[in-house]
Amino acid sequence: MSTFRISEAATLLGVSDDTVRRWVDAGRLPTSGDPGRRRTIDGAALAHFAEQLASSGDRARATPVVSESARNRFIGLVTRVVRDTVMAQVEIQAGPHRVVSLMSREAADELGLEPGSLAVASVKATNVVVEIPEAS
Repeated sequence: MSTFRISEAATLLGVSDDTVRRWVDAGRLPTSGDPGRRRTIDGAALAHFAEQLASSGDRARATPVVSESARNRFIGLVTRVVRDTVMAQVEIQAGPHRVVSLMSREAADELGLEPGSLAVASVKATNVVVEIPEAS
């Protein structure tokens, strides 16, 4: 199972290291120690927390963009994998964004995708739907 250091968790959640430490100290995020005596967070627990954070409206700040490519890349944690005999549905929580991918079961198995795994969703679409929100 994947584990993440405080700084890695902060990057994935889009917050500062100090914010993650405060959440740990407040008991919102469970930690354990690694052989170097650093605090680590279990990947599955971090994925669950990322889902709760995204749905609570307590949105993480967007990090500044330093470079970009033709594809949109969402770095996040796998929160759910549903497999049948042929296909798999994989959900990734990337900050406040939930990305869902449908792929072959074989691909999901080969990638070792499980809740708590670190993953990057690369999105390249030919169609983008644009909606106008209701004015407040």
